[in-house]
Parts: sequence; structure tokens; C-alpha cells
Amino acid sequence: MDRGDPHVPASIPVPVPGDPLERPFYDRETRVVARELLGKLLVHRTERGVRIGRIVEVEAYLGAHDKASHSSRGLTPRTRLMFGPPGFAYVYLIYGMYCCMNVVTEGEGHGAAVLIRAVEPVRNLLGPGNGPGRLCRALEIDRSSNGKDLTEGTLTICPGDPAPAGPVVCRPRVGVDYAGVWARRLLRFYLRGNPHVSRP
Repeated sequence: MDRGDPHVPASIPVPVPGDPLERPFYDRETRVVARELLGKLLVHRTERGVRIGRIVEVEAYLGAHDKASHSSRGLTPRTRLMFGPPGFAYVYLIYGMYCCMNVVTEGEGHGAAVLIRAVEPVRNLLGPGNGPGRLCRALEIDRSSNGKDLTEGTLTICPGDPAPAGPVVCRPRVGVDYAGVWARRLLRFYLRGNPHVSRP
């Protein structure tokens, strides 16, 4: 994996292990996609450089029947992307200041997505990536990334190292107490022992 000069301009190609993941990867059951995103590389080519983080923590949101999911409120201007085709970025703002990045999964009309909760720094991050808001700041991901096709372009997810990602821990999701029984579902996945996870 390339961990060279962190100040390489965006115009200079940066070696990334493998091409971006293709759409069929995302067009599967959301929990499967969530677990398999662990260890993959989140790559953002910006005007100030190529920023790369290794995904180490995610949360699965299973669709309109999942009371913790935005899609449970139905099809709205905000959730439209969640009900669209898989493999697109769904980026929203929380607390009026922090962006969170999700990956749309499964077929059109399902309303499922995976929240990227933490990344391990690989190249040229602007700060820590241990939390959904922090990783967006570190990778310069904002609302302008909402709706981007993750299979091509400036914001992609790539295979990363061929080595196994490591043991996966399953825990309840964070900050969804309002969702009743859905708050207790084991839908947060992270790499055991990784120091960049947002919380144990």
C-alpha cells in the first residue's frame, strides 16, 4: 500500500490497490456489504491531494422497516438517494455542522445504506478519522459529495490490501435510542483491537 509523500497533488496519480468496487458489490444484503466494507479503502481525490482512509467501523441500516434508518420516514427529498440504485454516496448533515457519509446498498426502492463510522489513516488525511463526522472532515467529504457514484470519479471505495481485515466485532448502533428494539440490534461492525474505531 502506498504511504508516500502526503502532499502529492491531486493531478498526480496515486497508486491504489485495485480499481473501485463495482456496483454488484453494493447490490447485496446490507449486513453482508457492511462487514465486507471493513478493510476497504475510502479514496477521495480533492484539489489539495488524494486522501485515503482504511474503513475500520461501519453501521448497517436495513431499509424502510428499520426504525433507526432515515428511510423509515419514507421517500423524501433527503432520503431519495437511499431509495435509489446501490453504490452511491448518501451524505447528510447532523447538528448543523458535521457531515456523515453512507453507502447506498441493495436494489432500488429498498432504502438501505451503510454508515461509514471510522477510518484508519492511510494517506494525506487532515485529522483523525475515528467517528463519522471526523472522517468526513479528514477526507474533505461534505454535502457536495451527496449522490456521487462510488464506482467511478473522485470519491470511490477500493479493495485495499489482499490480507484479511481481521476479527469483526458486532455491537448495537450508536445514538439511535429512539428506535426502540431496533436500537439493540447488533448492526455496528468494527475491526477488533483497531485503535481508530470510534468506541469499543
